[in-house]
Amino acid sequence: MERIPVLDKGFVRLVEAMGDDAAIVQAARVSYGEGTKTVREDKALIDYLMRHRHTSPFEMVEFKFHVKAPLFVVRQWFRHRTASVNEISGRYSVLKEEFYEPPAWRRQAKRNKQGSEGLLADEEASLLLKEVEANAYQAYRALLAKGVAREMARMVLPLNLYTEFYWKQDLHNLFGFLKLRLAPEAQWEIRQYAKAIAEIVKARVPLAWGSFEEHALHGANLSRTELGALRGLLTPEVYEKALKELGLSESRIQEALEKVFGP
Repeated sequence: MERIPVLDKGFVRLVEAMGDDAAIVQAARVSYGEGTKTVREDKALIDYLMRHRHTSPFEMVEFKFHVKAPLFVVRQWFRHRTASVNEISGRYSVLKEEFYEPPAWRRQAKRNKQGSEGLLADEEASLLLKEVEANAYQAYRALLAKGVAREMARMVLPLNLYTEFYWKQDLHNLFGFLKLRLAPEAQWEIRQYAKAIAEIVKARVPLAWGSFEEHALHGANLSRTELGALRGLLTPEVYEKALKELGLSESRIQEALEKVFGP
């Protein structure tokens, strides 16, 4: 598959994939000895699995990606410890002079200590970044020229240096990654990579993706306190009427009522 460009010099590329929507259905129906039925039935089954958090059938689908990203993005990415990963090694290879330079600077968020908000117009900030890049890479090359080991010389390089890695992950855990990294509060740079991966996943498993969007990506879990507040504002009759107007099936309506009011 062709590379999807991300940021100024990065990309995401699908190396290979195993399984699709039919593989999820096949795994779910294994005890019955049945495979794929009609698309409508497959969609309903996948949606049921997603709603009720039956995760193992989604693990039957796997994706392997080739990614090029800045080090600070990769360090966030690797916090998701549910994949097989192999990154280019600065101990064996001389690292390329490729640095991420943001299209715009953002201000530190006032309420979120780890986030950013708004734009910061400051030409000096970009000049400072370029200066650090040039000096750091010059020092890196000088250390190598002196005979310093590659594994030590790399210490002077900044976190906006680009690296490359392979990432293999099953669909269930990939959905977990995407739910977190597509969220508005995720850092802008890693969201761009998540969007590229989402494009690939949606094309490969459209039925599973639709259910993921409905129940996980754009859904929400409610606490006991929040449920109590809703019960004080709604009656089962009012809620049932609203759900019917949205076109939900009888079984979905019953499930929704039980979520809020209990069986």
